[in-house]
Amino acid sequence: MLLQFSDPAKLKTKMCVFEDKFIARDSSTLEQLKEMTSRRRVIEESINETSSITDAIAREMSGGLSSHTQQVLHKLLQYLPLLENFVSQVDLVGYNLKIVQWTSDLKIRWSSALSSSSLFHLRGPKFVQIDNLRFEVAMTLFLYGAVLRQRALEVISEDQVQSATFFREAAGVYQYLAKDILPSIQHCVPSERPPEVIPSTSVAMSLVCLAEAQAVTTMRAEEKGSISSLLAKLHYGIVDLLNESANHLRILSGESSSFLEFLSAFRALHELKSRKNLAKELMSGGQAGVAIGILRHALTDVKKDMPRENSWRLVFGTEIDSVAETLRKFERENEIVWHKKIPSRDELPTPKGSQIVTSIPYCPKKWERELAFKM
Repeated sequence: MLLQFSDPAKLKTKMCVFEDKFIARDSSTLEQLKEMTSRRRVIEESINETSSITDAIAREMSGGLSSHTQQVLHKLLQYLPLLENFVSQVDLVGYNLKIVQWTSDLKIRWSSALSSSSLFHLRGPKFVQIDNLRFEVAMTLFLYGAVLRQRALEVISEDQVQSATFFREAAGVYQYLAKDILPSIQHCVPSERPPEVIPSTSVAMSLVCLAEAQAVTTMRAEEKGSISSLLAKLHYGIVDLLNESANHLRILSGESSSFLEFLSAFRALHELKSRKNLAKELMSGGQAGVAIGILRHALTDVKKDMPRENSWRLVFGTEIDSVAETLRKFERENEIVWHKKIPSRDELPTPKGSQIVTSIPYCPKKWERELAFKM
């Protein structure tokens, strides 16, 4: 079972009315600006939870999709090509004072889902305005990656292959964000910048998604009865990915404490699983003392990293019980059969990780439509 962490998808935004701020020169451009506003508004209503339409109408509007997550993905995939085309058409105009003013008047505002400082005030979430169209692209893509993660978690019990694919797609979205979008807006972000606009946050998110994809792949390997040595490497590969993710977050200030706790818990859980499988491998080779030492220290270490979140504690409790039972079994066998000495911690081997998943590159799609503005 994967630990659930949905905070990255809890972004909020304020309304943008493109046709009111960008002055169209012809009716075709005006209609396309109105369509952008309409496509964005349904996303606003979904994530701000302000929609007044019924579930049945929402399902019909999304082509029969019943899952809220599927519906949001559908809306994002309809909006993103329009947004990409709009930004590219504005770029063709080049630097222009009217474009600068129109962009400022658009008031692109989003709240952070990962900031630890004053995330929610008495009056609701704190919104950040950045007068750059690529800020809108960045936050929409961050939301898209986060919702892909949520969809991956939704389908994990039904289709593990599809779940891993969604995680890999999300990793690709965050990699694209970190490399191709976010560097271009760093000059205009405020001093109290939301973590979502910092490239290292997206790198960290991409690594989390890869770790989750590998966790799903490892679940499948466990169900197929793969050997303990392979499982130990796969679980520790997850630990390596999460360590790398945490390293990218350490250079930031103001990062969500819940995000950092999630990383710590995710890492501790799979380190425990890795050490359990390493111990099983060693026990099968007659190294009972080493196997027992690994399990004893694994249990001691994981109890120091117990998370506060109740649902995570339940997952930890189940795994701790499994490891404790394995340890009791090994200790009884050692007393009766092997009589091996238990090595000190310094003498125990540590697992080696193996990473077998890769991201699916994100390729932006834009509708090639010419836009004309009254300059």
